[in-house]
Amino acid sequence: MSEVKEKGTYKDVESNIVYEAVDWTTIGKKQDSYNSSEKARLEGIYSTTITNIAEHEVVDGTVVAMNEKEVLVRIGYKSDGVVALNEFRYNPNMQVGEKIEVYIEKQEDREGQLILSHKKARIVKGWDRMNAALASQEIVNGFIKCRTKGGLIADVFGIECFLPGSQIDMKPVRDYDQYVNKIMELKVVKINQEFRNVVVSHKALIEAEIEEQKKVIISKMEKGQVLEGTVKNITSYGVFIDLGGVDGLIHITDLTWERINHPEEIVKLDEKINVVILDFDNEKRRISLGLKQLKAHPWDKLDTELKIGDKVKGRVRAIEDYGAFVEVMPGVEGLIHVSEISWSQHLRSAGDFLKAGDEIEAVIVMMDKETRKMSLSIKQMTTDPWSDILDKYPKGSKHTVIAKNITGFGIFVELEPGIDGLIHISDLSWSKKIKHPSEFAKLGDKIECIVMEVDAESKRISLGVKQLEENPWDAFESVFTVDSVHKGTVTGITDKGAVIALPYGIEGFAPKRHLLKADGSNANTDEQLDFKVLEFNKETRKIIVSHTRMHQEATDEQKKIERKEEKEAIKKVQDNVSKNTLADLEGLAKLKKDMEGAN
Repeated sequence: MSEVKEKGTYKDVESNIVYEAVDWTTIGKKQDSYNSSEKARLEGIYSTTITNIAEHEVVDGTVVAMNEKEVLVRIGYKSDGVVALNEFRYNPNMQVGEKIEVYIEKQEDREGQLILSHKKARIVKGWDRMNAALASQEIVNGFIKCRTKGGLIADVFGIECFLPGSQIDMKPVRDYDQYVNKIMELKVVKINQEFRNVVVSHKALIEAEIEEQKKVIISKMEKGQVLEGTVKNITSYGVFIDLGGVDGLIHITDLTWERINHPEEIVKLDEKINVVILDFDNEKRRISLGLKQLKAHPWDKLDTELKIGDKVKGRVRAIEDYGAFVEVMPGVEGLIHVSEISWSQHLRSAGDFLKAGDEIEAVIVMMDKETRKMSLSIKQMTTDPWSDILDKYPKGSKHTVIAKNITGFGIFVELEPGIDGLIHISDLSWSKKIKHPSEFAKLGDKIECIVMEVDAESKRISLGVKQLEENPWDAFESVFTVDSVHKGTVTGITDKGAVIALPYGIEGFAPKRHLLKADGSNANTDEQLDFKVLEFNKETRKIIVSHTRMHQEATDEQKKIERKEEKEAIKKVQDNVSKNTLADLEGLAKLKKDMEGAN
């Protein structure tokens, strides 16, 4: 980059400085010598043309050449430096002569080449610039490197920043890939200094402008006004409509007069539709829209001749515990309360009788066109089966029924559609103790039973199963008499005692203290022992038994015998002692008498 000015001199084009030509033929020879003034002059020329640099510092440079892989940068050093071209992806329009910042990695590599990095220079200076951009609300350019979960990664000042999907545009973005490898204007909205995280936004740049547009649009709005809009987003609760810079919401209930499960059944994304303004809030910028209001209400099209008592056909659209909603025509629904589905007095969920999609026929029992409410009935399509209940199900008659519902106190059964009865848990078995009716039957089982009582007025029927047989406890009373002994098996042990399986399939109960055996141990489950009946109650069907009494009474009897033998032995000893004592007394008296006579 220099040219010969005149003989013995040359001029550097960039610095515009003229230098004297050097006689290279004399370099390195002994006769070469410079005086002090000459050396000073040469050092001055060197210092003005060659920059002193140090590794790991950031300096300014100029792009002097480019190829497909590298960029040549001049920083005023004795040689130009090389920077990889991929470090300039964020600036695809860079040209020769452009001023850039570079980071000095090595003054010389093995080949004597100056190695520079533009990327590291941007990072070193980037955090200061990033903080300044946040403070000043400066608009910065970011290169979108790639997409990530929930948004995009943008290169700003050499630092990777997160651009959330919700901050890309005012409307929801469905395709993030369209922004990759592009330059976007961004605004720094948040910096986490501890974790070195930066959040940027493009939406923030256009929000202010959009807000102004919203004010203008809303100021011109009126309730009842019809506008054209574009479906912007669809949710489970409604549809957001773009009205040309401002969004409004059509709630799912305002999409159609008919019942739907999801707004996608009515509209599609990016579809243009006409909507009517129902309400709007200037302060909160909320606009409520309607679609169904553009059509006449279906109740207005209802047959004027339709009246209470008429039969209608319809499809079940929704099921609730309290009833079923039936669509008799698009947009017109009637409610069949669960009590109007069946003549049964045992009310269950409507789902036990009907399911969504069923085609049914019902009769109108209530209709109010002003409030647009209709009540229907299925059971009133037939005669009340309870009207001749006493003739069909007299007391003592036997029937086969179906278990429909099982509770803790009994089993509800169906004698015929609309006629239910109850088998109380106490009427299931004479001998077996049933803790829960589910031990006796399952839903859908057929059960043989007998009618015990019929209350036609309150529509209740009491049924029994055990009454089909004679009460065996009448016979058991003479078998399990108090103090009678029977073989029994321990079937279950609780804190209070044990359940004992006795002959003839009945059960007894042995209190805990009556389970003690002769060897001092307690009876165990599945152990077979002799038990003595302590108590028998036919009314409550309760038998109290004891095993302990068996060996206790034997022990008491043995003790009685031992005490009797002991008493007899003592008496015999006492009799012997009495006889001996009396003989001794008689001998002494005779001796005394003889001695007195001698005297």
